[in-house]
Formats: sequence, C-alpha cells, structure tokens
Amino acid sequence: MSEQELIYLLALQKVPNIGDISAKKLLRTLGSAEAIFKSTKKELKLIEGFGDLKINSIHDSSYMEEAEQELLFIEKENIKVRYFEDRNYPDYLKHCIDAPILLFQNGNIDLAHKKIISIVGTRKVTTHGVAFCEQLIEELAPLNPVIVSGFAYGVDICAHKAAMTHGLQTIGCLAHGLDQIYPKAHAKYESEVMDHGGFMTDFWSGSHFDRKNFLKRNRIIAGLSEATIVIESAEKGGSLVTADIANSYNREVFAVPGRNTDQLSKGCNNLIKTQQARLLTSVADLVYVLNWDIQDQKKQQTQLFVELSTEEQFVFDTLKKLGKSEVDVLALQCKLPTFKLNPILLALELKGVVRPLPGKQFEVI
Repeated sequence: MSEQELIYLLALQKVPNIGDISAKKLLRTLGSAEAIFKSTKKELKLIEGFGDLKINSIHDSSYMEEAEQELLFIEKENIKVRYFEDRNYPDYLKHCIDAPILLFQNGNIDLAHKKIISIVGTRKVTTHGVAFCEQLIEELAPLNPVIVSGFAYGVDICAHKAAMTHGLQTIGCLAHGLDQIYPKAHAKYESEVMDHGGFMTDFWSGSHFDRKNFLKRNRIIAGLSEATIVIESAEKGGSLVTADIANSYNREVFAVPGRNTDQLSKGCNNLIKTQQARLLTSVADLVYVLNWDIQDQKKQQTQLFVELSTEEQFVFDTLKKLGKSEVDVLALQCKLPTFKLNPILLALELKGVVRPLPGKQFEVI
C-alpha cells in the first residue's frame, strides 16, 4: 500500500467509537481508508450503524496528525505493518471477525505453511506446570510448530523459553506498542525472541498499560493459531478468556487436567468438564485431534543411523522383541504408563523407526 493510504489506515485505527468490525465495514463499503476520511457526513450516514457520534470522530483532523507521527516511529524502528486485506496477513487471524485492521510486527516471523499453536496459563505456574510445558514443547519440536503466547509471567514465558531452547519460532503478543517491553523483567529475553520469531501487537507506541489491553491482546493470541492450550489456571483468569475467544473462533482448545484439590487446576478441569476444551495429556492427543500429517517430518528425519534417547531405545528394543504390539501390552512390557509411552512412540514414529498399525498397534520398521 502507499504511504498515504497507510496514514489514513492508522488514523482510522485511532478513531474512537470505531472498532475493527466497524472499520472493516467502512473499508469494504467505501473501498479505501482515504475514501472514508474524504466522505461527507451525508454519505457516511447512508451506511448502516453510523450515526453522528462515529461520523464526527472520523472528521476530527487530530487523528491524521497522530497517524503521521506514528508512521515516523514505524519507519524509524523498521516495524512491519500487516493490513488485513494483504496476502501477508496471518491466515488464521484473517478469518476472525474482530481481527485488527493493522497488525504491527518486528523480528523474524515466518508463518507460511506452519503449524501454529498458542500456549497460555496462570502467571503463578507451579513446578508441575513448568515441567509439563517444557516436555510438551520438547515433544512437539520435531513437528516444527510456531509457539504463540503473551510474554507474561508464568506459563507464557515458560512456553517462549522452551520454544527457543528447541529452535522453534515463537511469537510474543503484546498488550502495548513495540516501543516497550512488559514486564520489564522479561526485557532480557527480547533479543532472543526477535532472533527466534518476534512480537506482534495492534497497539501503537506510547500505549498506556491498562487491564483491558490485555483482554484485547488475548484475541490475537487465540486468533493466530489453530489451537489454544491452557496449562494451569485458577477458576478465573486471563487464560480462560483466551480459551473462550478461541472457542468463539471455532478453534480447538485443549486443557491440561489436574487434581480437583489444586487451585491452579480448577480452571482447566472446568473447561474439560463443561466440554469447552479437550483433555490434553501428551503430544499424541494434539496430533490426533488436529489431524496433523506427520509423514513429511518422518521422511525428513529418517536417517541411516538414528540417535535415540535412553527411553526411546528401551521402547524400541522391547517392541522389536515383540514383533508388533498393542500400546497397552507394550506399556506393560516396558513398565510405563500409557501417557508416558505415547509421546515416546510418537518420537520414534517421527524418527522413522516404528510405524502405527490398525487397532492401536505398533511395529518396528
């Protein structure tokens, strides 16, 4: 788009009383942001839902001046701007009715042909929650997904760090502009996140911290991905809002179950109990529900000499002795619970050394 049209789009984004849904209606009716600002009050009144309050805001020249200043920041900081009608706008997010008309991005983000999942949860994550998050992402790593979260304390930063540890792309969705980092304690991760992905937001530079900003940010976390995973949550919390938004977008939602006496498992348990989320105990659950085709990954990772971990080697050797086996029988032979065996089998499958058979059986290739 031209620089002039971008200024008009920025101004439209800044106009109060006009949200993303109304802005898209104007853009699709009048053809461009410039046309919106050059329309007369009489012309704008012909559009359903636009009364004096909204129309008067559009004709306030101060928003154009602010847009010009924001463009200077965008150019100075080399911010990438994604317009909702452009081909480079995130595909999943594009299908959300309230997706931002403009999305601001920095870093090295590449979403083309990628599996994208969001991971959210409590800021007061337990050691169990951290361990589950780290193991989940470690087991996901062969599938090369993009990990999206909110860069907050707790589950969020755990997900970002685990993704970077395993060389995965990760995106931090911010509730403020790209001129700052919150919480400040996470500024030390900013450069590494930029190298492994980057940050996205629909807020301008200089945005004030406000609780409602975080709720607005959550729609981007949910909208960017094909599935949202909740790892630990109390009965109320921002991650449950994200799950609710993901459900409204008809996306898959997963929740990690816990003991009913654990305060930080109550939110997840309630999501599962009320059928607002699927139960998640391992990567296998995710791969099955999302119907991810892992054949390409298996082909890429099949090698003449495949390196296996100690656990993988033990399961492989046991299965080789059995010839072929049902998962439950193999679990007994290996003295492993099935929830631990399933991700090991998935890893072996991705490495091209075992294959699944009908009837929940596996055999060595």
